[in-house]
Amino acid sequence: MKFTKMHGIGNDFVVVNALADCPDESGIAVLARTVNDRKFGIGGDGLILVLPSKQADFRMRMLNPDGSEAEMCGNGIRCFAKYLFDRKLITEPSLKVETRAGVKSLKLLTRGGKVDGVRVDMGTPRLLRSELDMTGPADERVIGESLKADGRKFEITGVSMGNPHVVIFEDNLETFPVSRYGPAIETHKSFPKRTNVHFVKVCNPSEIIVRTWERGAGETLACGTGACACVVASVLNDKTGRNVEVHLPGGDLRIEWTGDNRVMMTGPAEEVFEGEINIAS
Repeated sequence: MKFTKMHGIGNDFVVVNALADCPDESGIAVLARTVNDRKFGIGGDGLILVLPSKQADFRMRMLNPDGSEAEMCGNGIRCFAKYLFDRKLITEPSLKVETRAGVKSLKLLTRGGKVDGVRVDMGTPRLLRSELDMTGPADERVIGESLKADGRKFEITGVSMGNPHVVIFEDNLETFPVSRYGPAIETHKSFPKRTNVHFVKVCNPSEIIVRTWERGAGETLACGTGACACVVASVLNDKTGRNVEVHLPGGDLRIEWTGDNRVMMTGPAEEVFEGEINIAS
Protein backbone atom coordinates (compact mmCIF):
# COMPACT_ATOMS: atom_id res chain seq x y z
CA MET A 1 0.00 0.00 0.00
CA LYS A 2 1.39 3.41 -1.01
CA PHE A 3 1.19 6.19 1.56
CA THR A 4 2.33 9.73 2.33
CA LYS A 5 3.46 10.81 5.80
CA MET A 6 2.34 14.34 6.68
CA HIS A 7 1.97 16.54 9.73
CA GLY A 8 0.22 19.69 10.86
CA ILE A 9 2.37 21.30 13.60
CA GLY A 10 3.50 17.91 14.84
CA ASN A 11 0.13 16.16 14.64
CA ASP A 12 1.21 13.45 12.18
CA PHE A 13 -0.81 11.34 9.77
CA VAL A 14 -0.52 8.50 7.30
CA VAL A 15 -2.37 9.67 4.18
CA VAL A 16 -3.64 7.11 1.66
CA ASN A 17 -5.20 7.83 -1.73
CA ALA A 18 -8.35 5.69 -1.74
CA LEU A 19 -10.11 7.44 -4.63
CA ALA A 20 -10.00 4.33 -6.82
CA ASP A 21 -9.37 1.55 -4.30
CA CYS A 22 -10.86 1.98 -0.84
CA PRO A 23 -9.67 -0.40 1.90
CA ASP A 24 -12.17 -3.07 2.89
CA GLU A 25 -14.51 -1.70 5.55
CA SER A 26 -14.29 -4.83 7.68
CA GLY A 27 -10.54 -4.39 8.12
CA ILE A 28 -10.22 -0.62 8.25
CA ALA A 29 -9.84 -0.42 12.05
CA VAL A 30 -7.07 -3.05 11.93
CA LEU A 31 -5.41 -1.12 9.12
CA ALA A 32 -5.46 2.06 11.21
CA ARG A 33 -3.92 0.31 14.19
CA THR A 34 -1.27 -1.27 11.97
CA VAL A 35 -0.06 1.80 10.08
CA ASN A 36 -0.23 4.15 13.09
CA ASP A 37 1.90 1.85 15.25
CA ARG A 38 5.21 3.63 15.89
CA LYS A 39 7.16 0.41 16.49
CA PHE A 40 5.75 -2.05 13.95
CA GLY A 41 4.14 0.27 11.41
CA ILE A 42 4.71 3.72 9.93
CA GLY A 43 3.72 5.68 13.01
CA GLY A 44 1.13 8.43 13.28
CA ASP A 45 -1.66 10.09 15.22
CA GLY A 46 -4.12 9.00 12.57
CA LEU A 47 -4.81 7.31 9.24
CA ILE A 48 -6.37 9.66 6.68
CA LEU A 49 -8.21 8.27 3.66
CA VAL A 50 -8.73 10.43 0.56
CA LEU A 51 -12.11 9.39 -0.84
CA PRO A 52 -14.60 10.52 -3.50
CA SER A 53 -17.69 12.42 -2.36
CA LYS A 54 -21.20 12.99 -3.68
CA GLN A 55 -21.67 16.05 -1.43
CA ALA A 56 -18.35 17.88 -1.85
CA ASP A 57 -15.14 17.84 -3.89
CA PHE A 58 -13.64 15.03 -1.76
CA ARG A 59 -14.35 13.08 1.42
CA MET A 60 -11.96 12.63 4.33
CA ARG A 61 -11.97 9.84 6.88
CA MET A 62 -9.59 9.89 9.84
CA LEU A 63 -9.03 6.88 12.08
CA ASN A 64 -7.19 7.06 15.40
CA PRO A 65 -4.32 4.75 16.43
CA ASP A 66 -6.78 2.62 18.43
CA GLY A 67 -8.91 2.05 15.32
CA SER A 68 -11.76 4.37 16.31
CA GLU A 69 -12.94 6.94 13.79
CA ALA A 70 -12.94 10.69 14.48
CA GLU A 71 -15.76 12.91 13.30
CA MET A 72 -13.31 15.60 12.24
CA CYS A 73 -9.61 16.48 12.44
CA GLY A 74 -8.46 20.08 12.08
CA ASN A 75 -4.76 19.43 11.53
CA GLY A 76 -5.57 16.45 9.35
CA ILE A 77 -7.84 18.36 7.00
CA ARG A 78 -5.09 20.90 6.30
CA CYS A 79 -2.77 18.01 5.39
CA PHE A 80 -5.58 16.59 3.27
CA ALA A 81 -5.86 19.84 1.29
CA LYS A 82 -2.10 20.14 0.72
CA TYR A 83 -1.97 16.50 -0.41
CA LEU A 84 -4.60 17.20 -3.10
CA PHE A 85 -3.01 20.44 -4.28
CA ASP A 86 0.53 19.08 -4.49
CA ARG A 87 -0.65 16.12 -6.58
CA LYS A 88 -2.75 18.35 -8.86
CA LEU A 89 -5.94 16.58 -7.82
CA ILE A 90 -7.30 20.11 -7.44
CA THR A 91 -6.32 23.16 -9.50
CA GLU A 92 -8.10 25.91 -7.57
CA PRO A 93 -6.95 27.14 -4.12
CA SER A 94 -10.33 26.42 -2.56
CA LEU A 95 -12.34 23.28 -2.02
CA LYS A 96 -15.06 21.63 0.01
CA VAL A 97 -14.37 18.45 1.98
CA GLU A 98 -16.98 16.05 3.34
CA THR A 99 -16.30 14.81 6.88
CA ARG A 100 -18.37 13.00 9.49
CA ALA A 101 -18.89 16.45 11.04
CA GLY A 102 -20.31 17.90 7.82
CA VAL A 103 -18.87 19.62 4.76
CA LYS A 104 -15.96 21.99 5.46
CA SER A 105 -14.82 24.87 3.23
CA LEU A 106 -11.06 25.36 2.84
CA LYS A 107 -8.84 28.00 1.28
CA LEU A 108 -5.21 27.22 0.47
CA LEU A 109 -2.77 30.05 1.02
CA THR A 110 -0.10 29.66 -1.65
CA ARG A 111 3.22 31.34 -2.32
CA GLY A 112 5.27 30.62 -5.42
CA GLY A 113 2.92 27.81 -6.37
CA LYS A 114 3.39 26.05 -3.02
CA VAL A 115 1.02 25.72 -0.08
CA ASP A 116 2.08 28.13 2.67
CA GLY A 117 -0.92 27.45 4.91
CA VAL A 118 -4.56 26.45 4.91
CA ARG A 119 -7.56 28.39 6.27
CA VAL A 120 -10.47 26.21 7.28
CA ASP A 121 -14.04 27.21 8.07
CA MET A 122 -14.57 24.84 11.00
CA GLY A 123 -18.28 25.70 11.30
CA THR A 124 -20.27 26.74 14.34
CA PRO A 125 -19.38 25.53 17.83
CA ARG A 126 -21.97 23.34 19.53
CA LEU A 127 -22.39 23.92 23.23
CA LEU A 128 -25.22 21.77 24.53
CA ARG A 129 -24.66 18.64 26.62
CA SER A 130 -26.46 16.56 24.03
CA GLU A 131 -24.00 17.80 21.39
CA LEU A 132 -21.10 16.80 23.64
CA ASP A 133 -22.55 13.30 24.16
CA MET A 134 -22.47 14.16 27.86
CA THR A 135 -24.83 12.87 30.51
CA GLY A 136 -27.26 15.28 32.20
CA PRO A 137 -29.92 17.73 30.95
CA ALA A 138 -29.64 17.69 27.15
CA ASP A 139 -30.37 21.41 26.57
CA GLU A 140 -27.85 22.80 29.09
CA ARG A 141 -24.46 24.34 28.39
CA VAL A 142 -21.38 23.21 30.30
CA ILE A 143 -19.41 26.32 31.30
CA GLY A 144 -17.18 26.19 34.39
CA GLU A 145 -18.93 23.07 35.65
CA SER A 146 -17.38 20.99 38.42
CA LEU A 147 -16.16 17.49 37.52
CA LYS A 148 -14.22 15.13 39.78
CA ALA A 149 -11.74 12.73 38.16
CA ASP A 150 -9.00 10.63 39.73
CA GLY A 151 -9.47 12.31 43.08
CA ARG A 152 -9.21 15.88 41.79
CA LYS A 153 -11.93 18.44 41.11
CA PHE A 154 -11.84 20.35 37.81
CA GLU A 155 -13.88 23.18 36.34
CA ILE A 156 -14.72 22.13 32.80
CA THR A 157 -16.18 23.85 29.76
CA GLY A 158 -17.58 21.71 26.96
CA VAL A 159 -17.42 22.57 23.25
CA SER A 160 -18.11 20.37 20.24
CA MET A 161 -16.51 21.19 16.91
CA GLY A 162 -18.14 18.13 15.37
CA ASN A 163 -16.23 16.05 17.93
CA PRO A 164 -16.44 16.62 21.70
CA HIS A 165 -13.92 18.62 23.74
CA VAL A 166 -13.49 19.40 27.42
CA VAL A 167 -11.47 22.52 28.23
CA ILE A 168 -9.81 23.13 31.61
CA PHE A 169 -7.86 26.26 32.54
CA GLU A 170 -4.60 25.50 34.32
CA ASP A 171 -1.92 28.05 35.26
CA ASN A 172 0.83 25.49 35.99
CA LEU A 173 0.63 23.96 32.54
CA GLU A 174 4.31 23.11 32.09
CA THR A 175 4.35 20.63 34.98
CA PHE A 176 0.73 19.52 34.85
CA PRO A 177 0.37 15.68 34.66
CA VAL A 178 -1.64 15.49 31.44
CA SER A 179 -0.98 11.76 31.08
CA ARG A 180 -2.64 11.15 34.46
CA TYR A 181 -5.73 13.33 34.29
CA GLY A 182 -6.26 13.30 30.52
CA PRO A 183 -7.34 9.64 30.32
CA ALA A 184 -9.29 9.92 33.59
CA ILE A 185 -11.46 12.63 32.06
CA GLU A 186 -11.54 11.07 28.57
CA THR A 187 -13.15 7.92 29.98
CA HIS A 188 -15.21 9.60 32.75
CA LYS A 189 -18.71 8.21 33.18
CA SER A 190 -20.11 11.61 32.16
CA PHE A 191 -18.84 10.89 28.62
CA PRO A 192 -20.15 7.49 27.49
CA LYS A 193 -18.49 7.94 24.07
CA ARG A 194 -15.31 9.42 25.59
CA THR A 195 -14.04 12.96 24.97
CA ASN A 196 -10.96 14.97 24.03
CA VAL A 197 -9.37 16.89 26.90
CA HIS A 198 -7.43 20.19 26.77
CA PHE A 199 -5.54 22.03 29.48
CA VAL A 200 -5.15 25.74 28.78
CA LYS A 201 -2.94 28.51 30.12
CA VAL A 202 -4.09 32.03 29.25
CA CYS A 203 -1.13 34.30 28.48
CA ASN A 204 -3.11 37.43 27.58
CA PRO A 205 -6.40 38.24 25.79
CA SER A 206 -4.92 37.23 22.42
CA GLU A 207 -2.67 34.25 23.30
CA ILE A 208 -3.14 30.89 24.98
CA ILE A 209 -1.01 27.78 25.46
CA VAL A 210 -2.63 24.35 25.14
CA ARG A 211 -1.70 20.78 26.02
CA THR A 212 -3.97 18.07 24.65
CA TRP A 213 -5.07 14.56 25.49
CA GLU A 214 -6.83 13.20 22.39
CA ARG A 215 -9.49 10.57 22.51
CA GLY A 216 -8.04 7.38 21.03
CA ALA A 217 -4.53 8.81 20.56
CA GLY A 218 -3.20 10.04 23.92
CA GLU A 219 -1.16 13.22 24.38
CA THR A 220 -0.41 14.79 21.00
CA LEU A 221 1.65 17.76 19.84
CA ALA A 222 -1.42 19.53 18.45
CA CYS A 223 -5.16 19.27 17.90
CA GLY A 224 -6.88 21.57 15.42
CA THR A 225 -10.49 21.08 16.49
CA GLY A 226 -9.26 21.24 20.08
CA ALA A 227 -7.55 24.59 19.49
CA CYS A 228 -10.86 25.91 18.15
CA ALA A 229 -12.71 24.57 21.18
CA CYS A 230 -10.16 26.16 23.54
CA VAL A 231 -10.66 29.60 22.01
CA VAL A 232 -14.46 29.28 22.19
CA ALA A 233 -14.17 28.18 25.82
CA SER A 234 -11.81 31.07 26.59
CA VAL A 235 -14.33 33.55 25.20
CA LEU A 236 -17.24 31.94 27.07
CA ASN A 237 -15.26 32.26 30.32
CA ASP A 238 -14.28 35.91 29.60
CA LYS A 239 -10.57 35.09 29.41
CA THR A 240 -9.69 36.15 25.84
CA GLY A 241 -10.93 37.98 22.79
CA ARG A 242 -12.25 36.19 19.72
CA ASN A 243 -9.06 36.28 17.64
CA VAL A 244 -6.37 34.25 19.38
CA GLU A 245 -2.92 32.79 18.67
CA VAL A 246 -2.89 29.25 20.06
CA HIS A 247 0.50 27.87 21.05
CA LEU A 248 0.72 24.08 21.03
CA PRO A 249 3.78 21.86 21.60
CA GLY A 250 4.13 21.31 17.84
CA GLY A 251 3.53 24.90 16.69
CA ASP A 252 0.97 27.69 16.44
CA LEU A 253 -2.52 28.10 15.02
CA ARG A 254 -4.55 31.26 14.47
CA ILE A 255 -8.15 30.79 15.58
CA GLU A 256 -10.92 33.34 15.10
CA TRP A 257 -14.50 33.01 16.38
CA THR A 258 -16.23 35.37 13.98
CA GLY A 259 -19.27 37.55 14.56
CA ASP A 260 -21.43 35.21 12.47
CA ASN A 261 -20.65 32.37 14.93
CA ARG A 262 -18.20 30.51 12.73
CA VAL A 263 -14.75 29.38 13.81
CA MET A 264 -11.89 29.93 11.36
CA MET A 265 -8.59 28.04 11.75
CA THR A 266 -5.40 28.95 9.89
CA GLY A 267 -2.19 26.94 10.06
CA PRO A 268 0.49 25.04 8.14
CA ALA A 269 0.71 21.53 6.71
CA GLU A 270 3.86 19.65 5.75
CA GLU A 271 4.74 16.53 3.80
CA VAL A 272 7.47 14.38 5.39
CA PHE A 273 7.98 11.42 3.03
CA GLU A 274 6.31 8.90 0.73
CA GLY A 275 6.61 5.13 0.82
CA GLU A 276 5.01 1.71 0.66
CA ILE A 277 4.05 -0.66 3.45
CA ASN A 278 3.28 -4.36 3.25
CA ILE A 279 -0.18 -5.06 4.66
CA ALA A 280 -1.02 -8.64 5.57
CA SER A 281 -4.02 -9.95 3.66
